[in-house]
Amino acid sequence: MSSEHSFDVVIIGAGPGGYIAAIRAAQLGKKAAVVEREFVGGTCLNVGCIPSKALLDATHLLAEIRHASAFGIKVEGAEVDFVAMQKHKAKTVKMLTGGVRSLLKKHKVKVFEGEGRFAGPGQVDVTLAGGDAVSLTAANVIVAAGSTEAQLPPVPFDGDRIVSSRGALDFETVPDRMVVVGGGYIGLELGSVYNRLGSDVVVVEMMDRILPEMDAELADTAQKLFSAQGIDIRTGARVTGANATDDGVTVSFDVGGEAQEIEADKVLVSIGRKPATADLNLGSIGLDTDDRGFITVDHGMRTGVPGVYAIGDVVSTPMLAHVAMDEGVVAAECIAGESAAMEYDAIPAVVFTHPELASVGIRESDAELAGREVKVGRFPFRGNGRARARNDVEGWVKIIADAETDEILGAHCIGPEAGHLIHEVVVAMGYKGYAEDLALAVHAHPTLSEAFKEAALAVEGRPLHI
Repeated sequence: MSSEHSFDVVIIGAGPGGYIAAIRAAQLGKKAAVVEREFVGGTCLNVGCIPSKALLDATHLLAEIRHASAFGIKVEGAEVDFVAMQKHKAKTVKMLTGGVRSLLKKHKVKVFEGEGRFAGPGQVDVTLAGGDAVSLTAANVIVAAGSTEAQLPPVPFDGDRIVSSRGALDFETVPDRMVVVGGGYIGLELGSVYNRLGSDVVVVEMMDRILPEMDAELADTAQKLFSAQGIDIRTGARVTGANATDDGVTVSFDVGGEAQEIEADKVLVSIGRKPATADLNLGSIGLDTDDRGFITVDHGMRTGVPGVYAIGDVVSTPMLAHVAMDEGVVAAECIAGESAAMEYDAIPAVVFTHPELASVGIRESDAELAGREVKVGRFPFRGNGRARARNDVEGWVKIIADAETDEILGAHCIGPEAGHLIHEVVVAMGYKGYAEDLALAVHAHPTLSEAFKEAALAVEGRPLHI
């Protein structure tokens, strides 16, 4: 085998987990290569996290301009140039993916663009984008192949009227009417984008509430606020079919046994994602997946096959880019012989709507089911001076602590900058901190972060501003 095709570690997939694993391995003195079948930077940078945030931030600015009169600022004639907005999104993606390529080059990581699959222990065959094939050998392989959109059989994607989140990011015009199938974070974020742009948006969710994985109180508050923004949310609604024509789409669904229909121009199906493990030829190395296609790993991201690791969406940990990144670091460090392990007790999750939603740790319902005694502190943004100055007062902070020890077990927030603010608790939980620690920390005034101090004080029943 040519030395140029022999490596210490080969990573299948150059998404957030894969490229970070490659960089960390290179930092530790390992000769590393990545194999990427579609986009360097993965789904997140190309057709997920980054482009969606470019549109979310652009349309949030639009919404703020429309309400600038509340601050004594008169704005007339504000118009949307959707083509220019899409160019902004594309420019953002190009800059960041180019940055990833530069980082890989800087660390001397070899990039093979093509479809990679196992050909046996320590061997990965790559069908390159141009059709040629190359065989790579490695002492260690990290599977970071990511995930694909889950499909709903009654509503198959057609790439035009019925699309996945990828398709919804690339609309050429703003649809007049849009149905979002699935009330998870992806559907709500993109639903928010098009609602701000003027679409009539209907969200159809099979469960009895949106965001079923998040804290119930958080989800209930979010549903009320999104409804007030003009998003029509139908819960307990099971989609049964969709009929697309040249003029639009008729979506059929069932609510409590009653058949209903909605007419739309576009339908976004956003019901989750599934691991992209089917085409990796895992059987050639004796590696099995579970019945959902996930690879089982330990806290060092090791699979049951020596020298093979798995990270990101191919394992049954939270499908979040930041989780994949940290898992990539752990896998690379374990390969280098260092002591490293993932911990999942303090993983933040954020929904980048407005207001933003953010969570870390346990929900109140988790404590109830476990029979664990907890104490809860709440504080509304209406009592926060900076939120008042911003005229952005909807939402609250909730901190959950152990009733006996005062250790922070979780926190949930809906409100301005929630995605940034939640990390105050993430860090505290990483050090097994107490609610009292947060309450005693001096917070700058006036800042939104004071809401977390007040919620921590409320854990002991002594908030100062309510």
